[in-house]
Amino acid sequence: MRGVTASIIPIALDNVWGIVFSLSHARFSWNGPSRRRGPITMICGSPRPNSSGAHDIRQAVAALQTDAWDHRKRHARPLGEALISTARRSPFRFAMADSRTGSLSFGSALTRAFVLARRLRPFLFRQERVGVLLPPSVAAALANHALLLLGKIPVNLNYTSSEQALLSCIRQCTLESVLTSRAVIEKLRLDLPVNELFIEDVASRAGVREKSAALLAAAVLPAPMRRRWLGARQAFPDDTATIIFSSGSTGEPKGIELSHWNVTANVRQLGHVFPLRGNDRMLGALPFFHSFGFTVTYALPALLGLGSLYHSHPAETGVIGKLARRYSATFLPSTPTLLSQYARRIPAASFGSLRFVLAGAEKLTDAVIDAFDDRFGIRPCEGYGCTECSPVVCASVKDFRAAGMRQAGARRHSVGLPLPGISVRIVDPKTMEALPFGRPGLLLVRGPNVMRRYFGRPDLTAVVFHGDDYITGDVATLDSSGFIAITDRLSRFAKIGGEMVPLIRVEEALHELAGASKRIFVITSVPDVKRGERLAVLHTLGMSELRGVLTRLSTSDLPRSWTPRSNDFIRVSAIPCLGAGKLDLARVREIASNARSCG
Repeated sequence: MRGVTASIIPIALDNVWGIVFSLSHARFSWNGPSRRRGPITMICGSPRPNSSGAHDIRQAVAALQTDAWDHRKRHARPLGEALISTARRSPFRFAMADSRTGSLSFGSALTRAFVLARRLRPFLFRQERVGVLLPPSVAAALANHALLLLGKIPVNLNYTSSEQALLSCIRQCTLESVLTSRAVIEKLRLDLPVNELFIEDVASRAGVREKSAALLAAAVLPAPMRRRWLGARQAFPDDTATIIFSSGSTGEPKGIELSHWNVTANVRQLGHVFPLRGNDRMLGALPFFHSFGFTVTYALPALLGLGSLYHSHPAETGVIGKLARRYSATFLPSTPTLLSQYARRIPAASFGSLRFVLAGAEKLTDAVIDAFDDRFGIRPCEGYGCTECSPVVCASVKDFRAAGMRQAGARRHSVGLPLPGISVRIVDPKTMEALPFGRPGLLLVRGPNVMRRYFGRPDLTAVVFHGDDYITGDVATLDSSGFIAITDRLSRFAKIGGEMVPLIRVEEALHELAGASKRIFVITSVPDVKRGERLAVLHTLGMSELRGVLTRLSTSDLPRSWTPRSNDFIRVSAIPCLGAGKLDLARVREIASNARSCG
C-alpha cells in the first residue's frame, strides 16, 4: 500500500479448499461438484485505513472467516450421520481394527452399529444421556455410533479417575444406564449406582435375518424412515452431541457440552490443515472420555473416511508398535508423555509408515521432539486446545513448499496458527482490551468449535465467556505472522512476596538443566507464613542427580524469587498424571501439602 491512498477492505473466502482451483495436494485438485460441502462464502469487512499493518488485516480476515463458518452450519449433519455417509460412499474401505476384534470395513461397521442400536433401544427408553465406560476399541467406537444413531447423548466416563470423580459425573448427568463390559467392571472393582449394560451381552452374535435387515436399513432407507426403524430421536447440529468431563486436575470435574456442530467443525478444521486421504490410517489409543480422543480418535475417522486402529492401553508400547506396523499407520494423535515412551521403547521400523504426528494435551518439549525425530525420522507437530474448544484451537503443520514459494507452518516454541474458522485475541486480563502483537496476555478464542456451555452450571458458563469469546485462562503471545506461543496459565502462577512467579517457566528451566527428555519435575505452590506462598517441586530423580541439578540451578539466570531452594524439592516415585497423560494438579498439590505438613 506504499504510495496508495485507497482504503483496505478485508475479505474472507471460505470453502474453497479442495475445489478444482485449489492446490490442496500441491497441484490442481480435480474434484467434481459432488465433493463440495455447501457453497463458497465471501464476506467483506469494513474498510480499514491504508496505514493498517499486515497483522491487523490478518486479524480482521480471521474474524470474518469465523463468521463465514456460520454459513456452513446450514449444510451440517449430526454426528450420527457421519458413519452412514462414509459407509454408503465407500462400503468396502477399511474402517477400524483393534488387537481383539480384528478389522471391519465401513459397511460392516455400519451394519454392526445398526444392530447394536436396535438392541439397545428397549433398555434406553426415554433416557436422554447414556454413560459409556469402555477403553478405546472397536466396541467403544460402535457403542458411540449406536447411541448417536438413536439420538442419545453418549457420556464417555473416565475409567482412570477416582471412584468419587466417576460417581460425581454420573450424578451430575443423572445417568440411569452405563454401557460397559464385565472385564472393565471387574478390573476397576466398581459398584455403580446405575443399570449396567454389558456390551458383550447386548451385542451377542446376530442372526442372518437381523443383520440383513440392518444392512438394508443402513444402505437404502432415507433419514425419516431410518429414524422410525431405529426408534430414534431426530438430532440437529446445535443439539448436544456429547458431554466431556474435565479431567478434574484442579478440582471436581465439570461437564462440557459439545454440540454436533462443535465436533464436526473441529474435525473439518483439522482436515483443512492435515491433508489426510481415504487410505490413511490413524493410530487411535487416546480414550474417548478425553476431548482430544473423542474428536480426533473417534469422530474424525468417520467424518473424513479414514481407517482407525484402536488399543485400550496407550502405554502398552509393544502392542501399539505391532498395530502400527501390521496396518501401516500413517497418522498418530498422541500426548508428549506417550510420545516420549514410544521414542524409547518402540522399534524404529514400526513407525516407518507415519506421515503425521500431532501432539496435544500438554506442552511438547524440544527434548521429546528431538528424541522422536532421532528414533523415527519424523518431527511431531504441536497442537494446542482445551476441552471447551472441542478441543483443537491451533496446530503446527508442515511447511507448504513450491517453486518460488515457502509458507511456514511452524515456528520454534510456538503451537502454530489458529485453525481455519477460528479467530483469537490477546487481551489484558484486567481490562480485557486488545494488546499489540508480541505482548503476552490472556488468550480468547472464537469459532464454531467453542462449546455450548457447562452442563448444569450457568454460573460457570457466564464466567468463561466475554461476549462470543471463550476465555481460555492461558497466557499467550501472538507474533506478527499470526503464530501463537503459550507462555503460562493464569492458574499456574505463585504469588511469592508480592511477585507473580510462572510455574511452567520454572519447570522448563529445571528440565533443561537436567537434560531430561521426559517429565521429571512438576511445580506447585503451598502456603507460606512469611512470603504468602512458596514453591514445592515434585521430582523423580535420585540424590546424586538432584545434587547436579541444584548445582547448575545456583548458577542459572533464573530470578531469585523464581529459584526453588533445596528444601523445596520432594521426591516421588512417579509424577501424578491422569488417564490421557495430563498432569493431575489436584494430586500434586495434595502431595506437596502433605509433605509440608509432615515436615
